Amino acid sequence: MKRPLRRSFAVLIFVVLVGAASFSTALRRAVAPAPAWEPPPPRLNATLLRLAAADPSEASLRRDVDELLEGRLPASAARARAWRHDRLLHPLHLHSHHGLSLPRRGRRPDDDHDTLLHRLPRHEQLHIDPALRRDLSSWHRLRRYDPSVLGSLASLLSIPGRIPSCAVVGNSGILLRASHGALIDSHAAVFRLNNARVSGYAAHVGSKTNFSFINSNILHLCARRPGCFCHPYGHGVPILLYICQAAHFLDVAACNATSSTRHGSPISVTDARLDVLCARIVKYYSLRRFVAETGRAPEEWDRAHDAAMFHYSSGMQAIMVAVGVCDRVSVFGFGKSSDAKHHYHSNQKAELDLHDYEAEYAFYHDLSEHPQVVPFLNDSGFAVPPVVFYR
Repeated sequence: MKRPLRRSFAVLIFVVLVGAASFSTALRRAVAPAPAWEPPPPRLNATLLRLAAADPSEASLRRDVDELLEGRLPASAARARAWRHDRLLHPLHLHSHHGLSLPRRGRRPDDDHDTLLHRLPRHEQLHIDPALRRDLSSWHRLRRYDPSVLGSLASLLSIPGRIPSCAVVGNSGILLRASHGALIDSHAAVFRLNNARVSGYAAHVGSKTNFSFINSNILHLCARRPGCFCHPYGHGVPILLYICQAAHFLDVAACNATSSTRHGSPISVTDARLDVLCARIVKYYSLRRFVAETGRAPEEWDRAHDAAMFHYSSGMQAIMVAVGVCDRVSVFGFGKSSDAKHHYHSNQKAELDLHDYEAEYAFYHDLSEHPQVVPFLNDSGFAVPPVVFYR
């Protein structure tokens, strides 16, 4: 009689233990936070990807490069006027069909290279020196889709490895609403855009600058100054430049011939493969926005945006360079607000309409929150570092 009773008691203990374990597991599940839900990546639209990959400006760019290599300025009347103001051109790269020597002025060697100082004979011809010819040809040859370029950008900055932390400082007036200056300067490297002023604004934008990022239109304006001065942040701050027009390679060559010796920091042109990657990404987001907001076919985007002139902004490429070389990226001064100035340092009212800033903002959101869904960037196999946007 005792043996069955003992067996029943053992079974009862087993049931109690199993029940307690089950209750404990259920309790832990009820109390523990649920795992974060990751939304599935959206399906990329094949039509938008195809259209974003098309470059309607390639044919005209090819003609411009060929004309420069043959010793002629690009045929576009607008560009020619920009270079022929008062019939003055870069003396470093011009000679006369008649063999006339160009008049020189200035007693210092660098003065002989100052731009817009010499009048030219009626029949002038560009003389492309071998180094400039190599640079121009190499830049255009590299202008292809290769998203792996993100992993090789450290050589562009002439740095041995990745930078621990970077701040990219835009020019939006929203910077004046916060005092991020000390936070910006605490980063290992600070990128600034298009020579925006820092004097008088340090509390909001910081005072430190490690890299100056400009587009070639800015350099073209600098090239009109004696000595080609384009270094408002100090003589030792490297300038990174992306090319808007092939003819601006003349500015790069002329300015590097003077400013690298006088100011100690040469001008580096960004890898053309990065240009192509940026162009495809922003065009995809612009196409997507156009279709969503207008309900029209994506093929109609070209007419609405002047496709041959459409371009990403300087700020977008600066962010992409930072993503390629920094372990952590902080972004300041991007975005706009009805109660803020357009630019913190000027009275400019609006930007050029060849950019689609709303499309770029959509890209920034994905880059920060879900980089794996960014089209074309997800082909690179590159691990995007943390990117934080400050408003």
